[in-house]
Amino acid sequence: MKALHFGAGNIGRGFIGLLLSQSGYEVVFSDVNESLVQALQERGSYEVTIADESGESIAVHGVRAIDGRNAAAVAEEVASADLVTTAVGVPILKHIAAGIAEGIKLRMERGGSALHIIACENAIGASTQLKEHVLALLSPEEQQKAASLVAFPDSAVDRIVPLQHHEDPLAVTVERFYEWVINRSQMFPGSKEISGVHYVDDLIPYIERKLFTVNTGHCSAAYAGYHKGYATIQEAMKDEEVVHLVNGALQETGSMLVRAYGFNASEHEAYIHKIMDRFRNPYLSDEVVRVGRSPIRKLSPDDRLIRPALRVLEQGGSAEHLTKVMALALHFDYAEDPEAVKLQSMIAEKGVRDAFAEVSGLDADHVLTQQVMAAYEQ
Repeated sequence: MKALHFGAGNIGRGFIGLLLSQSGYEVVFSDVNESLVQALQERGSYEVTIADESGESIAVHGVRAIDGRNAAAVAEEVASADLVTTAVGVPILKHIAAGIAEGIKLRMERGGSALHIIACENAIGASTQLKEHVLALLSPEEQQKAASLVAFPDSAVDRIVPLQHHEDPLAVTVERFYEWVINRSQMFPGSKEISGVHYVDDLIPYIERKLFTVNTGHCSAAYAGYHKGYATIQEAMKDEEVVHLVNGALQETGSMLVRAYGFNASEHEAYIHKIMDRFRNPYLSDEVVRVGRSPIRKLSPDDRLIRPALRVLEQGGSAEHLTKVMALALHFDYAEDPEAVKLQSMIAEKGVRDAFAEVSGLDADHVLTQQVMAAYEQ
């Protein structure tokens, strides 16, 4: 069996590629990083180290790579793959759609078997977004034919893989914990399951639980830590004020999730504590500027801050801690992050209220906007 995975970065190698390999797939990475592609081609293997007291090292064999800019090569791999996955970041999905569309055309011409294409990104409905990009490149006739051949099941993924520097460019360190949940109801019947993956018929509760706990909590620690001058999440989580803010934000999202989806309250509380312990992992060193990057995306209407805060308010709850995190995100002025630079430019040009309204999609006089502005001034 062969899996084509877009994105040979740390998440691609240390999470998705590892699980696919352990499930019996030959893993073919598609990436635009020439040095990574060359190293994978030359060696055909890499090492994954678990960030805990064991320091366990896992060898991943039977891998290769192609240049993602080689459209013909990408299309050929899609046409002959048994599975296609991605870990490239949501903004990049539209850029890989062309190669996937051409591969689907080849597959249809050759009478290929059914194919699942799964976007493993930090977003709600990432596979559905990729599907829209791909279908836009197919004719109506091709779209109709592809519907019975290709499915795009949505998924939720969770594993902390920080920025890291190794002498070996292929070496990667990851936490032991991981979660990969796939929407079974969007798959073809009788499909082979991937080892270590949890399949559910309704993904939304799981993806929102992850997004509004792990991702909300992570960026809360990052923005609070950056504001207080800490370099890493682990340093920030030693500060009781930061911990109080992170826990407060997760209590707010947690209360909303329990009410919305019927999660067991005590089990969700335990989940929050587990997530916060993961942020404290002394065997990881995760930079606050990595976790806090792309503040415009993180402050967008359907992401980890605005969406849960609005639902908290709809339920009649308080979003006090979430609004403080949003205010801190507006203060995130890291000069090497393009989105942070753009956001600060918008604030300087329009004023903070209008800048926030633009990125959040909220009216300038919305109650949440007013609360964020009050927190921002403080």
